[in-house]
Amino acid sequence: MNRNWLYVFIGGIIEIVWVSGLKHASNVWEWALTALAIILSFGLIIAASKRLPVGTVYAVFTGIGTAGTVLTEMLLFGEAFSLAKVLLIGLLLCGVVGLKLVTDQQSAKGGEA
Repeated sequence: MNRNWLYVFIGGIIEIVWVSGLKHASNVWEWALTALAIILSFGLIIAASKRLPVGTVYAVFTGIGTAGTVLTEMLLFGEAFSLAKVLLIGLLLCGVVGLKLVTDQQSAKGGEA
């Protein structure tokens, strides 16, 4: 994994933090951390988008954030478990991994995705 994909992955993980923060922040410090997480995650995505196809970067970023947020809400914040949600998250992650693999193959051949 190259550095730019690492930025996307870390940005997606940080997205989970700030999205949950938007719902659960209840004081000034939690809101400040949420704002900092937003700035950091988008900074990483912007940096990665300078060298990777922006459509793929955004799809992977939001896929990680979506799947992670749903799972975090179920595991840490008492959101009701739903087998359908888990299966659909799995399908979403398959699509995200597929996009990354296709982009890597096209980059290796010198093409644009």
